[in-house]
Amino acid sequence: MHRTRSLLAAVLLVLACVLTPLGELSTWAKYQIGDTDNYVAAMAPLASDPDVQEAVAAAVAGEISQHVDAGPLQGTLTAFVQEAVVSFTGTEAYRTAWNAAIRAAHEAVQEALRTGDDGSVVIDLAPITQEVKDQLVADGVPFARRIPVQHTEVEVMKSKDLVNLRKGLHMLQVAGIWLPVAAVVCAVAGIVLAVRRRRAVIATALGVALASALLGAGLWISRRLTLSDLPPDVSRGAAGAVFDALTSSLRTAVWVIAAVALAVALVVYLSRRLPGLRVPGVRRRA
Repeated sequence: MHRTRSLLAAVLLVLACVLTPLGELSTWAKYQIGDTDNYVAAMAPLASDPDVQEAVAAAVAGEISQHVDAGPLQGTLTAFVQEAVVSFTGTEAYRTAWNAAIRAAHEAVQEALRTGDDGSVVIDLAPITQEVKDQLVADGVPFARRIPVQHTEVEVMKSKDLVNLRKGLHMLQVAGIWLPVAAVVCAVAGIVLAVRRRRAVIATALGVALASALLGAGLWISRRLTLSDLPPDVSRGAAGAVFDALTSSLRTAVWVIAAVALAVALVVYLSRRLPGLRVPGVRRRA
């Protein structure tokens, strides 16, 4: 009887440790990546990031240069355009346009994940191009009126990336809060069934801390691999800023959970050795 009980407790506790990082991922996928308002709130500060501003300026200036032939003044026009875009990125109008662009891009990503669309997802910078054109016209820059306001698109996700992400991300978003709830239920049930509960609590806490830390290490490795695999014309600084913004809440949750779990393990361990320090629900003779 004790052997069966111990085996079942061990299975539940191992399952709790395995579900912990999955629960962190599913919660992040549903409430950070899957929620438009939370996504925009995470990405909005990037409007002030120098690397992102430089990448936007380069994209808009490059697009304009492709559609306007200024002859011998081409280099001058490109320089003026880039300077104007950089200047515009410090305004409130730019932040509004940026938020609108990333909101539209997020909705496109979510729609692609839901419907199975194989098309790429882009951020449309046309509103920024329009503002820059108006500023250049007002400054009397030659050929500024000839700048076409077309869809200046920056690709944020390729179709092949969508295919790879669709199943995993959709499953995590569907699971949502239920995976962390299942992890807690398994941990509580395993500790209750355990013959030696003190050891069970310590082992579970250490296992949760380790599993969470491994997820944190996985995020660090994913960041390095993502940046190393970028095309030469993509700003690594901007891509890194975007990655950090999207995973900020997940990284915080990972290390908070790991720290709390380690603290629990330490308190329970010391409770047996320090007189007067007792942990409710854990018998001293374990």
